[in-house]
Amino acid sequence: MNRSTVNRTVLAVAGVALLLVGLLVLAGGLDLYRHLGVVPPDGWPLTSPDQPLLSHASRTRWKEEDWWWPAVIGGLSLTVALGLWWLIAQLRPAVPGTLVLPAPADTGLRLRLRTRTLVDALESGAAGLPEVERARVRVAGRVDRLTVNGALLLAPGGDPAALVERFDSGPLAQGRTSLGLPGLPARLRLKVATEKPTATPKHRRVI
Repeated sequence: MNRSTVNRTVLAVAGVALLLVGLLVLAGGLDLYRHLGVVPPDGWPLTSPDQPLLSHASRTRWKEEDWWWPAVIGGLSLTVALGLWWLIAQLRPAVPGTLVLPAPADTGLRLRLRTRTLVDALESGAAGLPEVERARVRVAGRVDRLTVNGALLLAPGGDPAALVERFDSGPLAQGRTSLGLPGLPARLRLKVATEKPTATPKHRRVI
């Protein structure tokens, strides 16, 4: 799910919730229940203009319960955490869901590639290079300013310089050709795995 879909979902849910609350307040404030002859259910909030939105009984119903304040604090903390997560997500560079590929001239074709497919291809290509034990790749930036960010784990004793050359002439070169972006930059974070100590065999003494 990309950022645009998440934003639309969050805004739609928040809009529906605010609309329902607004309709309830409007119905009670204009005394529509009495004018329309509608009897709201027991405990229904704001049924008349003289009634507060939350009655005294509703505000103090559970304050003596042991779970009440932890639930309130936990709910507010979760709301703040989700709000901060959403805010941080907006500050990160947006990644397009699809990329436009160069098409043959005078064909009228519009070729598109899913960004996830590009990431999978780069990851599988990097993982297939010699001396690479694990590879993770992601793409950041706008369509005209894409950047490939990779994290590669080399086998013990691996050659980082040789790996950079293989990655640049292999998976990254194929990605540049496919996208028609000869200047597609890449940032690699390399880590060489440490050799695991060999277990010393235990000698059993036979009596």
